[in-house]
Amino acid sequence: MTLNRSLLFLSLVSTSAFAQADALDALFEPSAGGNTGSEAAKTFSMDGELGVLLTTGNTETTSVKGKLNASHELENWSNDYVFEALYKQDEVLIEGTDDQYSSETSAQKIFLSGQGNYKLENPNHRLFAFGSYEDDRFSGFEYQATIAAGWAQQLWKSETSSFNYSVGPGYSFADKVDTVDADGNVIPGEDVSGMIVRGALDYKWKISDTATFRQKFSTEVGSDNTKSKSETSVSAQINGSLAMKVSLLLNHNSDVDPGIENLDTETAVTLVYTFF
Repeated sequence: MTLNRSLLFLSLVSTSAFAQADALDALFEPSAGGNTGSEAAKTFSMDGELGVLLTTGNTETTSVKGKLNASHELENWSNDYVFEALYKQDEVLIEGTDDQYSSETSAQKIFLSGQGNYKLENPNHRLFAFGSYEDDRFSGFEYQATIAAGWAQQLWKSETSSFNYSVGPGYSFADKVDTVDADGNVIPGEDVSGMIVRGALDYKWKISDTATFRQKFSTEVGSDNTKSKSETSVSAQINGSLAMKVSLLLNHNSDVDPGIENLDTETAVTLVYTFF
């Protein structure tokens, strides 16, 4: 298992390593006009999201959601990176008592991904390499990860909207969690790794000077499992660097163990800070 995960992380890093080399060149080499890499660095943007919910009274819960988004637009490359984390803890009444509680974790998830897009002669036509890794404690999987490559295209980009999509073959790495039968025997989790076809789209619409709608969707179709993810969000600008965002996240796996839901939903209100 440790070896497999090590190989998996190496694969994930390698999907965008060649893009990083080009990115470093653009950052640190002077341009033809004599500008230094500092001007090229302006093509790099990053924002962070944070949402915290504390509930007390009849029910006590603590929820924390964080996310980092980064994009790097270069002459030959367009790169995107995402890191997400979710944690939720509930205070649960201990059975057989009236006033004794214990803390139970009810959600714990980490997700990261990177995609490098190489621009062809028509810069709207691209070749992409993608990698992702997800560790969701309550999904029924030890982990789920993907590497994929193929065709990407920016169908349009205007002052008010943009639409991008990508599609291509890849490979999914996934192990289900171990289970225990009625006799107490441990049943090893099934390995459901295999070839997939991955498709993704990203639509953004600037509703007004201060409000933006965004729809992201991806699906990874395999013989054993189809994993799909949808994120719908609306954000409102508070000032130059700070915005408020309302989002609905759907995660679906077609093949899960008994007792585990196929669909996970997550509704969040977060503050978004644009670093640069």
